[in-house]
Amino acid sequence: MDVLSAKQQRILDFLRAFLDEHDYPPSIRDIQQGCGISSTSVVDYNLKRLEEKGLIRRDREVSRAIELLDAGGRRSRTVRVPVLGKIAAGLPIPMPPDAAAAEAYEDAVELTESQTRGKANVFALRVEGTSMIDALINDGDIVILEPTRSCEDGDMVAVWLKDENETTLKQFFHEGDRIRLQPMNATMQAFYTSPDNIEVQGRVVTAIRSW
Repeated sequence: MDVLSAKQQRILDFLRAFLDEHDYPPSIRDIQQGCGISSTSVVDYNLKRLEEKGLIRRDREVSRAIELLDAGGRRSRTVRVPVLGKIAAGLPIPMPPDAAAAEAYEDAVELTESQTRGKANVFALRVEGTSMIDALINDGDIVILEPTRSCEDGDMVAVWLKDENETTLKQFFHEGDRIRLQPMNATMQAFYTSPDNIEVQGRVVTAIRSW
């Protein structure tokens, strides 16, 4: 019988707990700190052993790409999510309003159904800037969104600014006869605009960290 070491079992338990809480895999550094392990090389060694035992699957070309497998060594069902481009989370950059035509884009990420929370037709955008850093969304991260044209106050959404011909990622609020787009960064000011200047393109489901 191929028995796990105490360290390997601790890492496996940590992986399960982290995925349940965050909906994305931990980094090597997360595992090191969460499991009280002396170095990242020790973490990597034990992850290799877990992979050999058929308990996890890793993609070493992608950060945080650690996937739990079931007892039969089968991977969870994955969904191919198109990455439609970049979205600014600080200084907005232009993005075509018809970007949701996913077949036109080759870039994609493979996510489990738990990461997409079972939602269909989700799409992804790469974040530029740090205006959402207090929501743990940083420069270079990928946000997963569900297409929608409406949202509730407090939702984190991708919004098309018609006059500016730009898309931005912000928290959305109605304030009287105008809309407040609130960055989640204590050092940045809110952006105000009229309702007829915006078009909600998607609501954030989750984010995948780049580190």
